[in-house]
Amino acid sequence: MRISSVLFVCLLLLSCSDKKKENKVTTPVVNKEDSSAKPTPEKSINSYSPIDISPMDMSYFPADYPKLKMSTPSIKPAMARVVYSRPHLQGRQLFNDVLKYGEAWRLGANEATELDLYTDATIQGKKIKEGRYILYCIPDRDKWTIVLNSNIDSWGLHPNSLKDIAQFTVPAAMTSNAIEYFTMIFQPTATGADLLMAWDNVEVRLPLSF
Repeated sequence: MRISSVLFVCLLLLSCSDKKKENKVTTPVVNKEDSSAKPTPEKSINSYSPIDISPMDMSYFPADYPKLKMSTPSIKPAMARVVYSRPHLQGRQLFNDVLKYGEAWRLGANEATELDLYTDATIQGKKIKEGRYILYCIPDRDKWTIVLNSNIDSWGLHPNSLKDIAQFTVPAAMTSNAIEYFTMIFQPTATGADLLMAWDNVEVRLPLSF
């Protein structure tokens, strides 16, 4: 009797052990080196169009004109727009590191900066017809020469005085601001708007009358 009882207990234990093995859930092993487990930096790169460190931007006069047009269909047409790319200092000094006095600069980066006039304008007493113009400058310590040029849809700056439409000399002011990204906006005036150009602690204004 005692031997039979012992054998019965042993068989019962073996049976329970087999059932535990059958019910055990097997967790799949993930290979940590498997590149398909999560996106890699290489797969995250935009293969269609690389990100530009000098983003393109545009400013309207009046400001935010496209939004105003959508909310107020009866609004008068825009008068001007500037399209430009916005370089930033990245720890550099504006003059000597980026710009040099007396040397032409495209007022931005990448494509040539463009001023679009949707109506005739007057700048420092000169009549400028509506149209598209390249805008560039020649900076000096206390004044900048702003140039309108007809060489539209061009990359960079290739000064050609034969295509210059007009030149204007405007004062350069030092401010307490420290602007990291080059900025161009229109600021309303009694007769139209000033095209404000600001970078680092330098501000230049080109007055436009409409």
